[in-house]
Amino acid sequence: MLRACWLAAYVCAILLANVFLDSFISLPGFGLFSIGSIFFAAVFTLRDRLHGYGLPTVYLAIALALLVTAAYGQFVARLPPRFLLASFAAVLAGELARTALFQRLSHRRWHARVLACNVVSVPLDSAAFTLLAFAGMMSAYDMAQIIYADVVGKFLVAAALAFLPFMQIERTRHTEPLAAAKPVSAMGADAARPGEISC
Repeated sequence: MLRACWLAAYVCAILLANVFLDSFISLPGFGLFSIGSIFFAAVFTLRDRLHGYGLPTVYLAIALALLVTAAYGQFVARLPPRFLLASFAAVLAGELARTALFQRLSHRRWHARVLACNVVSVPLDSAAFTLLAFAGMMSAYDMAQIIYADVVGKFLVAAALAFLPFMQIERTRHTEPLAAAKPVSAMGADAARPGEISC
């Protein structure tokens, strides 16, 4: 049941990110921040949370999110195919890269893994979507503002969510090496008694 709730939260976050993908807030000085980025920032940490259920669940979540987003864009919002393709490519690239890195950092603590993954996946996702969706429609200056604001906003929101207690996953504890195990004397209490088979 809890697994289904995390899956639903992940899919809904990606869906809402796409609903508001073309709504921007001008930041003071420099930056155009997409409202959708607020929801997309949650996607990163939610996906990391799903790792607690194994890689198949992560891949299922990504597939469901892409299907739901494509259905929404095609049949409800009637988004231009370019936006759908840009969203599909950005999610696929960012999430797969993040998944691979998260696995490689399995020996690190939760916060270190999340923050390290954000450093890679947030700029990749933001740059991929912005360039694919708006190249030729916006100036390079405007796209730079979007990427800058997206990267900063997503990183800050995703990092803040990572510190919520219920989002954290305990690192898997590996079995200690045999060399470090405490030696047991053959004459100790646990030694095999006559008539018993030791193993």
